[in-house]
Amino acid sequence: MSKFISILISALLALCLLAVRAEAKAASVKLEPEVALGAFTGLVEEHLAGILRTETVIAATSEARSARWDEAGPLLDRFAQNLPTAATVWFMMPDGSYYSTAKGGLTDQNLRDRVYFPKLIAGKEVLGELVISKSTGQRSIIVAVPVVASGKVVAAVGVSVDAVKLAELVESRMTLPDNAYFYALDANTKVTLHRYQARTFKTVSEIGNESLGDAFKKVMHKDRGVFNYSLDGKKMTSIFRKSELLGWYFFIARQCK
Repeated sequence: MSKFISILISALLALCLLAVRAEAKAASVKLEPEVALGAFTGLVEEHLAGILRTETVIAATSEARSARWDEAGPLLDRFAQNLPTAATVWFMMPDGSYYSTAKGGLTDQNLRDRVYFPKLIAGKEVLGELVISKSTGQRSIIVAVPVVASGKVVAAVGVSVDAVKLAELVESRMTLPDNAYFYALDANTKVTLHRYQARTFKTVSEIGNESLGDAFKKVMHKDRGVFNYSLDGKKMTSIFRKSELLGWYFFIARQCK
């Protein structure tokens, strides 16, 4: 691994962490819902986008383009050690087999059946896909980029971000009252992140009921707004905004008095 690439990876991760801390400082100064919502959205977007930027740099290295674990492994191990969410970094071959920093080498699993596999093989980035990790069994958010050499996709660099760890990072950086919480939903109302870990990767209908899921779907055609609803007999009010980067909807909600 070249010294320059090592320094560049560290610099990119440092910039990501600085952005996270800046957003968190804004949230801790004022607790207005709009401020909290902006901080929450910014924290998550910048964390995942920072990973994507670093992956792009790694994918352009001779180590990654060699499509050999013995060459790329040390670089990916360094990357994994610097991630604040204890994420797993992996190196996928065109047949779907892959190496993982969590396993220290080749796994006995295959990613060919993942919905994002065709996208990577077609030379496209993946950002925000939700899966149960084959390496760790954790609820994970996928960020991955193809590795291209001589005009062909020869490998892919990916990170499986533990969704619970990412929510814990958000929780540690924000100041919210006990009667308020944050969560994010994908376009199908599946919970991608939540202050209450048990709700992660469940749909709104599974948490509440079918009518509540339908109510969320109706309001989520907007880019931002206010949404009042009932959950477990409690009246809730929330504000939300759509992330253009991820396609997720970020919410700050609180129980009405």
